[in-house]
Amino acid sequence: MLVLSRKTNQSIMIGDEIEITVLSVAGEKVRLGIKAPREVPVYRDEVYAQVHGEQREADPARPIP
Repeated sequence: MLVLSRKTNQSIMIGDEIEITVLSVAGEKVRLGIKAPREVPVYRDEVYAQVHGEQREADPARPIP
């Protein structure tokens, strides 16, 4: 795992098309802005697990990206 320190309004790039920007930090809460192409799905971890868990239950043989 890569660990980076960023301040408010600073960004990181993932590849050439995905930009993550720190919008604000308040206590233990960090707000992030994510710019990504429309074809790249972006989910919170708990939503990702729920979506992919439901897909796996519906068709266990289908590979999950």
